[in-house]
Amino acid sequence: MLRYWTAGESHGKGILAVVDGFPCGIAVDTDVIDRELQRRQGGYGRGGRQRLEHDRVEILSGTWRGVTLGSPIALWVKNNDYKIEKMEDLDRPRPGHGDLSGSIKYLTSIRAILERASARETVGRVAAGALARQILTAVGIDLLGYVVALGPIDLPPRQGSLPELRAIRDQSPLYSLLPEKDAEAVQLIDACRKQGDTLGGVVEVRVENVPFGLGTHTQWDRKLDGRLAQAVMAVQAIKGVEIGLGFQAARRPGSETHDPIAYDPNRAGERCLGFVRPTNRAGGIEAGMTNAQPIIIRAAMKPISTLAKPLESVHLPSKQPQAAAYERSDVCAVPAAGVIVENVVAFEIAAALLEKFGQDHIEEIRRRMELFEEMARNR
Repeated sequence: MLRYWTAGESHGKGILAVVDGFPCGIAVDTDVIDRELQRRQGGYGRGGRQRLEHDRVEILSGTWRGVTLGSPIALWVKNNDYKIEKMEDLDRPRPGHGDLSGSIKYLTSIRAILERASARETVGRVAAGALARQILTAVGIDLLGYVVALGPIDLPPRQGSLPELRAIRDQSPLYSLLPEKDAEAVQLIDACRKQGDTLGGVVEVRVENVPFGLGTHTQWDRKLDGRLAQAVMAVQAIKGVEIGLGFQAARRPGSETHDPIAYDPNRAGERCLGFVRPTNRAGGIEAGMTNAQPIIIRAAMKPISTLAKPLESVHLPSKQPQAAAYERSDVCAVPAAGVIVENVVAFEIAAALLEKFGQDHIEEIRRRMELFEEMARNR
């Protein structure tokens, strides 16, 4: 089983991710991990913290001469803004954060909650996902995350290959695929900043060249769509997840919801084994299993909870009404959320791939995939 844990606090010494079950034989490219970490720090609307941090990964275990051993891999990202022991507690919980509920649950301070609940923890998830996507690259699976809405502004995706779309996204300050509307969105972020407010949005991830049969219908907790939804929903500030049509499917008749199936012998040698669809309303997953169509998953991110113009709260020692506390924060972190969601999706796809095809050595995984596809064609 491919899995990972993270450890560390927002203003602690750093963030650690330990990845277990990673296959042997993959030459790790730390530039891939660093690039994702740097993208996570970017995007228009980020706060001052990102100017202090210069996230780079250090691999502490699990490799020899840059190649994975099959043993646990420890990924370490140092915090430049290490000052947790000097920081004061908050006495006015911030609406939307875990300040109040966490401090009551653990009978402790707000500081003890917010340091771990902070989105700084996602450094570890991005590092783990960027490592796992190197498994996907080794078997020809690619994926791309991008912003499709920012507040009330729609930024719909466009057609194109993933390399073409990646080039467009990487030139956008919002990580969108509609650069002609970026200026409008930037103006909206600036207006929110002046008002002491924050802004949310929607991100989408597309995964291509996925084989049949990742995930299973046999148990509820092994269905791939459910696992993806949990991984994405667990990202800080994510309040909704959709796959394929998502909530639109509830408003359509079945004839406009499901994807007709055809067979094209000219495509029998591809991952789809010749089975083609004119639409992809299912988002690449049916009955908890991949159907060789691209996986399409979206996540709705709420506005950041820390407001420069705070909402009303309660002064905990006196129980009297006061404005919520304010700590340095972003105005809009939707582009960063796109990076995080892309990488947690990469990890879950990689985990499902290893469950289907084994996880000891990457060459064994490749050969098992080839054998499976040969057997599927000849069934």
